[in-house]
Amino acid sequence: MPLAVAVAGANVHDTNLVTLTLEAVAVPRPAPTDERPQHLCLDAGYAGERTQTAVAAGGYIPHVRPRHEEQAYVRSADPAKKPRRWVVERLHSWLNRSRRLLVRWEKLQRTYEAFLHLACALICFQQCQRVTAAQVSE
Repeated sequence: MPLAVAVAGANVHDTNLVTLTLEAVAVPRPAPTDERPQHLCLDAGYAGERTQTAVAAGGYIPHVRPRHEEQAYVRSADPAKKPRRWVVERLHSWLNRSRRLLVRWEKLQRTYEAFLHLACALICFQQCQRVTAAQVSE
């Protein structure tokens, strides 16, 4: 499920949007404790010092797995060693089903963000329907 989105130009690197994205998380989260810390999995593009500082300031424990390490664990049966990048890539694929988002026709950022939030809401509803259907069939 999408938790937050941040919109910027195509020439802005993702690492510059980490703080903005973490601040945009709409779901209230419990405060991290020593017993239940909160983790954030990132790919190798977020390995920089500035990103690590922003993630730690947000109360998360950053986990950055280099690409070569991800490739080594692709066929691992241990779920703790499985690559997790596909979660974000899958969301991008779902968002790209909306042609309105794939090609940006809107000139105003707030209009584009409105369509982006609508697409995220539709994805959430679809996921809720899948979970509900799976629970009914059990």
